[in-house]
Amino acid sequence: MDLILWRHAEAHEHPEGLLGAQGDALDLERRLTPRGEKQAARMGGWLDRQLPEGARVYASPAQRAQQTAAALGRKFRTRDELLPGADLEAVLALVGWPDGRSPVVVIGHQPTLGQVIARLLRLPEPECPMKKGALWWLRNRERAGRQQNLLVTVQTPELF
Repeated sequence: MDLILWRHAEAHEHPEGLLGAQGDALDLERRLTPRGEKQAARMGGWLDRQLPEGARVYASPAQRAQQTAAALGRKFRTRDELLPGADLEAVLALVGWPDGRSPVVVIGHQPTLGQVIARLLRLPEPECPMKKGALWWLRNRERAGRQQNLLVTVQTPELF
């Protein structure tokens, strides 16, 4: 199974004095900056060329994740399991890791995506840093009777 974790591109910050908790209405309404729109377009174009037709795509309901997902140019499903502050176990259950058959793209947020990466790659830290707009492509395979989780690639918008 292939799992592609794509962090939303650069988004506007909360207006000064209106900082809210993760997952609140103000946070969910934040949109991509012009730079973020370019990041999403570059990464979306690259990813679209790599993905097979049957790939499933899930995105957080947050506006910045929706805009990032739209840059891929494919149909996607909005899932509450991917809201800011989501539980990594809920994300793994959503995608069917490691038993899914088709590749899955998840467009979401830190720290959840970094927690998924750390768990699957058995990193010593509970969370892996992840740049805005970047994606990590992970693969589960069986070798010699053992399940292995591999890092296929890490891409950032600056590479394109």
